[in-house]
Amino acid sequence: MHAATTTASVHDERLPPRTPLSGWLAVVSVMLGIFVIVTTEILPIGLLTSIGSDFTVTDGMAGLMMTMPGFLAAVSAPLVTVATARHDRRLMLCVFVLLLALANFLAAVAPDYWLVLVSRVMVGITIGGFWSIGAGLAERLVPPASVGRATAVIFSAVPLGSVLGVPAGTLIGELAGWRTAFAIMGALTVGVLVMLVLFVPPLPAGQATRLGVLSGLLRGATTRFALLLTVLVVLAHFGTYTYVTPFLEQVTHAGGGLITTFLLLYGAAGILGNFLGGAWVGRRPRAVFGLASALIAGVTLLLPALGRWEAGAVALLIVWGIAYGAVPVASQTWFAKAAPHAPEAASVLFTASFQATISMGALVGGVLLDRTSASTVMSLGGGVAVLAVLAVLVTGGLRVGSGRGDTP
Repeated sequence: MHAATTTASVHDERLPPRTPLSGWLAVVSVMLGIFVIVTTEILPIGLLTSIGSDFTVTDGMAGLMMTMPGFLAAVSAPLVTVATARHDRRLMLCVFVLLLALANFLAAVAPDYWLVLVSRVMVGITIGGFWSIGAGLAERLVPPASVGRATAVIFSAVPLGSVLGVPAGTLIGELAGWRTAFAIMGALTVGVLVMLVLFVPPLPAGQATRLGVLSGLLRGATTRFALLLTVLVVLAHFGTYTYVTPFLEQVTHAGGGLITTFLLLYGAAGILGNFLGGAWVGRRPRAVFGLASALIAGVTLLLPALGRWEAGAVALLIVWGIAYGAVPVASQTWFAKAAPHAPEAASVLFTASFQATISMGALVGGVLLDRTSASTVMSLGGGVAVLAVLAVLVTGGLRVGSGRGDTP
């Protein structure tokens, strides 16, 4: 299909709501959908040791709760999106959120660890489907002039999940048990389902996303470079951050309440990083990736030494939050600009690569944690982040959308 025809199809898909207010209510509903997904996905980070203790599994084995959703999301992102390409997108968003609610309730009552892992499979399918559709919906919900701001609002759900989700889940786990945290998440997810039904307009399928379109995008140099940087940065982050609670317990010797505070500060910094990255990435995508990678490398390499003290740990976590907060919006923006004619396909590639790497990082980090120490995990993750910095410097970057090498 020619670019002009494809672009026209994308514009034909847009069905703006009748009023600006209804458009922004729809955007907020999608943002909250991603918020409950992100929060559910990373909720085990703050509850890892509690859940592992209840089921008498190691911290590394408990890390499978992070590994399972990512791998399932990576597989389901292209398959589910292609399989449902001709169905109303609002209907599919609602189906995925309902599946997420059921997954949370299942985790809350699971008598055995394998049922918790089944619930995480359900979470993975939800992530793959909802993210692939929702991440690129801004242009169908608001006028063209507001698409940039709407996209930033939708992606603010990622750091918000860290700010409110993980610390709140950790606090609830401390006060009422980890099962209560999952039950409350299930109830919140039902509330988001109601909002999607009420505020998101019908979104009939337009241009179908096909596997051939996805493979075509991967032939572009800009897309491959975005894929490389995404894999390296996300691998470094989730290979370490997944096990930040064991690190703070074993190395910093912080208690549950202090860990909650640390994670809250990390998440608040992530919000700042999200909006700073979103404002900067359109002009300097290489610089955003490179700086975020360098900061993550510095933090994780310094944590084994400076993280022994509470002040050092919290200062580094704040820097870490700012750095990682910029990564999701930078990655999605790069993928989207590399394929402006196929926004949903770009979202599929972003989701699949991001989620597969989350799983890979959590899996490798868990194996290393069980065989070495939390400090070693941090140091090795820092080494991977250094590779991302080197990739930015050595390649010289690519001008987004040009398909060939260029200046930043």
